[in-house]
Amino acid sequence: MHNPYLARDILSGDVALVTGGGSGINQGIARMFAAHGARVVVVGRRQEKLDETCALIQEAGGEAEGYSADVRDFDAMGEAAARGARRFGPYSIVVAGAAGNFLSPAAQLSGNGFGAVVDIDLKGTFHTFRTCLDHFADENVRCLAITAPQSQVPMPFQSHVCAAKAGVDHLVRSLAMEWGARGARINALSPGYVEGTVGGDLLAAGKAEKVQKSLPLSRFATVDEMAGLATVLVSPLTAYMTGQVVALDGGVSLIGGAGMMELMGS
Repeated sequence: MHNPYLARDILSGDVALVTGGGSGINQGIARMFAAHGARVVVVGRRQEKLDETCALIQEAGGEAEGYSADVRDFDAMGEAAARGARRFGPYSIVVAGAAGNFLSPAAQLSGNGFGAVVDIDLKGTFHTFRTCLDHFADENVRCLAITAPQSQVPMPFQSHVCAAKAGVDHLVRSLAMEWGARGARINALSPGYVEGTVGGDLLAAGKAEKVQKSLPLSRFATVDEMAGLATVLVSPLTAYMTGQVVALDGGVSLIGGAGMMELMGS
């Protein structure tokens, strides 16, 4: 999990909280942060998955704790954030990565289904940042939301995700304006198709080869690539960046809505 292009201790002294840290991209981010010196708190719904992440970090010589909480529950998220801060100290890095997704034509999408994704993706991002705000370090706090190309590119069968992630992007910009004066910068990372993740497998189900061929780079990303850029976005290398949505999507966002309609509609 060590990125050779970053100094090993680039996050030394940092305390990071990562939601959704039990698997996929967010587990990779938590492990990469720890490999570069941060002490890490992972939050998610399933304690056993968090324990797996912590074990991987600890086996590599890092420090990590995992606390079970549903990001849709403001109070539960607040308790998890408080426990982590009591364990390691104030947060200098916060990653809101928990997300939900499924494919559904809008005409068959229930209000509960639409709301579930909004609650996890959009409200969960706000809950994560807002509850951690009470435990921010005094200066140089970096918040990172995990958004998606759906926030910018309309996709069929993804109306719920498009709406939720567009909200995440604007939340990032708004918080960047409000919290900059207190020493916090807020950005977002927009992954495309990432191999070996639930989201990537879902969107490429049954047509992975066709999807890969449709991308300008003709391949899916790796978790380590996402974790590497996440580390850059919370490192001193990007100290003057805030309110930005950074795509690492292999060109998915270049295809446009019509291209995605053809790809996913098939």
